[in-house]
Amino acid sequence: MADIPPQLGRFKLLQQLGEGAQATVWLAHDPLLDREVAVKLLKPQAIDASEPGTVDEWLHEARAVSRLTHPNIVPVFEADTQGGRSYLVFEYVGGGTLSQRLRAGPKLSAAETVTLLLGVLDGLTAAHAAGLVHRDLKPSNILLDATGRARVMDFGIAARVSPAANAPARIVGTPGYISPEAARGAPAHPQMDVFAAAVMLAEMLSGQRLNHDPDPWRAIQRVQSTDLVLPSGLDGGVDDALRAIVQRGLAREPSARWPSAQAMRDALAGWLRPVSEPDAEAQDAPVLDFLLRRMRHKSDFPALSDSIGRIQRLTQSENESLASLSNEILTDVALTQKLLRLVNTAAYRHTGGGGISTVSRAVALIGFAGIRNLALSLVLLERMENKGHAQRLREDFLRSLMAASLARELCSNQREAEEAFLGAMLHYLGRTLTEFYFPEEADAVRRLVSPAGDGAAPISEATASAQVLGMSYEALGLGVARQWGLPDTLQRAMRRPIGEPPTKLIDDGGERQRWLARAANDMADVILHTPPEQAHAKLKALAQRHARSLGINADTFEQAADTARQHLAQMTQALELHLPQNSRAQRLLAPLTPSVHDSLTAHELARTQVLERPAAAGAQPEAVQASQLLAAGIQEITDAMVNGAQLNGVLRMILETIYRALGLRRVVFCLRDARGQVLTGRLGVGTDVERLQTQVRVDLTCQPPDLMAAVCLKGMDTLIQDARAANIAARLPGWFKGELQAQSFLLLPLMLKGAPLGLIYADHADAGAVQLGEKELSLLRTLRNQAVMAFRQASG
Repeated sequence: MADIPPQLGRFKLLQQLGEGAQATVWLAHDPLLDREVAVKLLKPQAIDASEPGTVDEWLHEARAVSRLTHPNIVPVFEADTQGGRSYLVFEYVGGGTLSQRLRAGPKLSAAETVTLLLGVLDGLTAAHAAGLVHRDLKPSNILLDATGRARVMDFGIAARVSPAANAPARIVGTPGYISPEAARGAPAHPQMDVFAAAVMLAEMLSGQRLNHDPDPWRAIQRVQSTDLVLPSGLDGGVDDALRAIVQRGLAREPSARWPSAQAMRDALAGWLRPVSEPDAEAQDAPVLDFLLRRMRHKSDFPALSDSIGRIQRLTQSENESLASLSNEILTDVALTQKLLRLVNTAAYRHTGGGGISTVSRAVALIGFAGIRNLALSLVLLERMENKGHAQRLREDFLRSLMAASLARELCSNQREAEEAFLGAMLHYLGRTLTEFYFPEEADAVRRLVSPAGDGAAPISEATASAQVLGMSYEALGLGVARQWGLPDTLQRAMRRPIGEPPTKLIDDGGERQRWLARAANDMADVILHTPPEQAHAKLKALAQRHARSLGINADTFEQAADTARQHLAQMTQALELHLPQNSRAQRLLAPLTPSVHDSLTAHELARTQVLERPAAAGAQPEAVQASQLLAAGIQEITDAMVNGAQLNGVLRMILETIYRALGLRRVVFCLRDARGQVLTGRLGVGTDVERLQTQVRVDLTCQPPDLMAAVCLKGMDTLIQDARAANIAARLPGWFKGELQAQSFLLLPLMLKGAPLGLIYADHADAGAVQLGEKELSLLRTLRNQAVMAFRQASG
């Protein structure tokens, strides 16, 4: 301490408060403003060991931090260098650090711990909004003021958020709190601070260090290869919901972690002050009665209520016959026609082994519950069609139908599946009814949830709807559900659970239905509101959060989403729901495909293109004929597989269906060799295919991968409209440039357990000759999936 001058610029150093590897912290007096301050003095050896420019960078970022003003951040007053000594001047906070408080005891309760961390996360949110990442968050860098408020300090190694892939790889941070990506030298990102905050929270709740090691390098290696876990056996205040919030913050992969400090803060605030679930017996009856009276004065609502009430009573009664439900549906001509169109889509038709032309047969084959679900869906849709804001209602209807289909696909038990369908479909009934009958109020709720840049803070939809309507959307939906006579089990599923999913399997059937309805609706919301190129990653992260509580692996979620999308596309087609190209609901019908990250641009390797083709006056569009042929082929193939057709026969039917429907030159099926390195043509249909099919040969080991290999390795369905384009031609393999050369071609890879199993190659002599709409795309994917199923069936 002898080499420390008593004076640093105008600041008089009074007492050393602490010391770290790079700096010492002093209590000092500022005579200019006559106040006590904290001075952080960078050590000479830290400067000597620094790279050129490090001190300048340190001071530059410190000056950036000085512009932060937030009650949970210790402000930086000055940053300067005097006599070769670099230093920062902070507000002096006399309450000690969080590290000192934890050592001194007593242990904080779970509620006290969460309350303290909310302040930390508030401060981080402000810093992140200014583009700064702390990068060294730990208990010794959290000060507690006289009121116990947490205040984040020591942004001395803070950095600007940097997405640059070529940023220098420097490991920055304290080993016990460093995130996995920071330990690898990744550029600064706010989720690094989220991870450190989760480590602090876990340690405060457990009283144990999570990643402590005398050798700091072992700690850095461990965080990259091992999942940090909140210890078991904690006191009763740490329930499953809080544990789930902590564990998400500790996720090794940033995509599975809380996306921001604000998101983690909101989850903890929700745990600390949960919004009580609506009590069916304690609703504000005057408000609900007022809303129901308003609805009854609308011409549609009484008929809507009567229809749903009658259908529900018939399906719940043990005394009613198949004929009673059939007759109820038959009294509504429009409902009958739409229902028969739906049950004859590929999603249902296989149940009957052929066309279904009567409601009685539909009820007998699909069951009361299945027909009830379709009928209730269609009754809601039918009332929406004539509304002035029909497009928004149609989007809401399709979103709910997607959620319902997802919930059904995620259930293995048929009885549970039908209940899950209806629970998920009606999960947001209150919102749908408000959008339906009170569009102005629905707009007001949206404005509160997503303020349009007017400086107002966003609030939750539950709070916003309660402000506008006098009761929340959920309470309104439950009130109407009781009036319709929906069973208690279904009303329970309509109550959205709060907080993070439980970390263990849910045993209670009713509680499982609630979480299933929430997961399915959250997935549908992600698909509807997220650009397609980002949706796949978000769905995967969402699936990982719900997988353990529902006992469903993440891959099953992805398969369910794809199947539900196909069913929704078929239902949209059957119901003749025409969506504008700019409608967000188009996303519900689009394939969910991982983003492409290689040297090809989006135009060089894209998902199958969706194009509109004008039809000649009075002529049937080619796309309609193509979709009809594809759909008919799918049905015939399904029947053949049910009747035990041989693998080669099924594959040939698939190739012929594609060949006839799209008017192609040839279609070839390629299969992986025994070593799994090459896909070779085995059978095909079309011009001179017997002689040429063996020339189709995709080498999966070639480096760099050619276009065919890249498509197969990524499992990306691909349509090339013009193979002569320079950026395409440069990536084509040699075998394609011989006799097989085509100007347009289609590639449909078959994937099994994430690896290429085979490939359907189809081509045409002319550029632009193969054009696919969304219907054809969905049906082609179904055909491709049938080929995979045929292999599984043959191997089983």
